[in-house]
Amino acid sequence: MQGSHKSDRLRVGLALSGGAARGIAHVGVLRALVENGIPIDAIAGASAGALIGGCYAAGLSIERLGKMASTFRWRHTQRPSFSRLGLQSNARMEKFLHANLPVTRFEDLKIPFAAMVTDLLKGELIVLRDTGDVPFAIRASCCIPFFMAPIEDDQGRLLIDGGIAQNLPISQTRDLGADIVIAVDVNFDGVKFFDRPRTALGVLAYTFIAVERIVSNQQRGDADVLIVPKVGHIRWDQTRRADELVKAGYEAGLESIDEIRNVIAQRTKLYTESRETVIV
Repeated sequence: MQGSHKSDRLRVGLALSGGAARGIAHVGVLRALVENGIPIDAIAGASAGALIGGCYAAGLSIERLGKMASTFRWRHTQRPSFSRLGLQSNARMEKFLHANLPVTRFEDLKIPFAAMVTDLLKGELIVLRDTGDVPFAIRASCCIPFFMAPIEDDQGRLLIDGGIAQNLPISQTRDLGADIVIAVDVNFDGVKFFDRPRTALGVLAYTFIAVERIVSNQQRGDADVLIVPKVGHIRWDQTRRADELVKAGYEAGLESIDEIRNVIAQRTKLYTESRETVIV
């Protein structure tokens, strides 16, 4: 059902940023939107945004996502790698998703979904959508370089974290047919848990932060609504703070409901008027 279009109203899409553990906040945002009747007609995500967005698009309920988030630990999706290209392998993530998602093919999704992936050798964005295996696409989008070994697809491409090439996939959400895009950026609140890096690993972590923020900054202004959960005080590895992250996302989502409704109403009015003009 990828790409199906409802002509009776404007379509609303979500662009979900990467952010490792911070991406758990996307669950709270989704809950706020669903509880308040905001339609979700398309989802594009990078890294953690692809994980949460892909699971929802595949049919996992908000309640199930919340339970998964509260018990999630990195060891559930990773294992030590024997590759020289990364410390860990996230193959367990793909297996977990195959075992738990209601559907696993893009062709069978009820909500159109796209996962951002980076081609390591060409330095290009790859958008995985429409056909193929959803768990593989999510795993590839979450493949953080250095920490996780790149994965190779059937075309021989080495794939790494989608947030490197496109961390806030607003235009890709529109490509899925969204007329209105709500972007959720879990990195925009910054870094408030330490000052200057003191080790090479700290420098590497800051490098990823800088790259993702630069990429997001280039896209953020294109969103119709921007939601920024207040999670700057939480580290990217702190999955044990899942309940706090979900709460922060929920609160940020609730704060944006009026703005979202206003945007939908205004854009719908313009859309209706333009259709009437054409008919006349």
